[in-house]
Amino acid sequence: MQRRDFLNSALGMTAGMAAARAGAEEAAVRSTGEESSGVERLTDRLRPAVQHAREVALGILKPTPKQLEHGLRLHAESIVFDSYGFSPRAAIDGDAFAKEVEAGASDLELQDLREEMTMTRYVTDAAEQQEYLDAWRVSGVTCIFQNAGEEGQDPLRLIKRLARFTFATDMLDEYVVKAGTPEHIREAKRLGKHALYFTGNGVPLTQQWVSVPDELRYLRVFYQLGIRMMHLTYQRRNMIGDGCGETANAGLSEFGRSVVAEMNRVGVIPDCAHSGWQTSLEAAKLSSRPCVASHTVCAALDSKPHARSKPDEVIKAIVDTGGFVGICCIPRYLKGTGDIAMLLNHVDYIAQKFGVDHVAIGTDVAYNSANSSAESKKVPRQPRRREDFRMLWPDDDFKTTSTMTNSIAWTNWPLFTVGLVQRGYSDEDIRKILGENVLRVAEETMKA
Repeated sequence: MQRRDFLNSALGMTAGMAAARAGAEEAAVRSTGEESSGVERLTDRLRPAVQHAREVALGILKPTPKQLEHGLRLHAESIVFDSYGFSPRAAIDGDAFAKEVEAGASDLELQDLREEMTMTRYVTDAAEQQEYLDAWRVSGVTCIFQNAGEEGQDPLRLIKRLARFTFATDMLDEYVVKAGTPEHIREAKRLGKHALYFTGNGVPLTQQWVSVPDELRYLRVFYQLGIRMMHLTYQRRNMIGDGCGETANAGLSEFGRSVVAEMNRVGVIPDCAHSGWQTSLEAAKLSSRPCVASHTVCAALDSKPHARSKPDEVIKAIVDTGGFVGICCIPRYLKGTGDIAMLLNHVDYIAQKFGVDHVAIGTDVAYNSANSSAESKKVPRQPRRREDFRMLWPDDDFKTTSTMTNSIAWTNWPLFTVGLVQRGYSDEDIRKILGENVLRVAEETMKA
């Protein structure tokens, strides 16, 4: 469905109004040779999967034409900062991947190859690049706090994703830049570009245990390479503290206290998103600078909250540091209806109980190339592998549906804003939720 058809149906425009708008826009494009901006960028040339996800979300929200038009315009004008997520992913090259499988490549080699392709193939493949840029455009996202470190502590393991996204932004800096400071993000918005602000899924540790300062020395090195936020733990217990999947919930270690202090000193945001409740609580109470849970949900909204949620006591401790809680787009964590309405319920809960200055949206999801399925089918079936060590998840009986996942698809970011308009938030408060809260924390942390 083309942009004018989407606006015609969704905004309830009359045929005459639609024709007038379409004629004016087409004339402007012919005269300037440039792509339309603003709302049109969010709604023009939607790919079928994106259009379907929009229709699912609109069916749940049911906004009035005025609410929809207001929300789309506000979204287009605002700095939108995904507090934790992934830039659009390319499809693998199925033929090249299949050759490596047939050559006997190891599981680790194939994992690295898959990441290399999905995280960089849009640099060299014209069709993937166009889809990559289209996904950015229709999302209206200015910047993503980009997952740029494979889960763990080994510096060599953590550096791989960082290298891939550095390469991608180096090669595509006309469109997507690597942001080293919050001002770079504001500048990207002014220039009509997008940005990646890097986060790591672990604190880089050599694990030689010579001394505490020696063990912490790579934290600053990774900061210098562009990492601005780090997970303290990822599901499991490490030398810093307990992850959210551990039953013991033992909190920070003594070494973990040194890690938080060093992050404060260097200027790296401590992220408790995957940490256990006690670890999160102690880290927030210890931190002298803003501490965050970049992509989580509110435990209070479900009688059996997911392990990745945060209870009120932890949220308050994070808020007291000046930090934020980012609400994610994972139905299993949101629980309830698991859809865009439930996402907004979690945003409401933080805003109303702890203040609108301390809530963000950290989607934790990505847009995947429309070619992904076809390319993956070219790869020979591989033997079943053991579950990764990092995947420590308590069992639950939640059933995720396609309606849930479609309604909170990454390219539905503009409709998150429409939903906030529906719920009566002021434009100023919506701008805070969309990105200004994350920018504020980034700026305060950079003062280190």
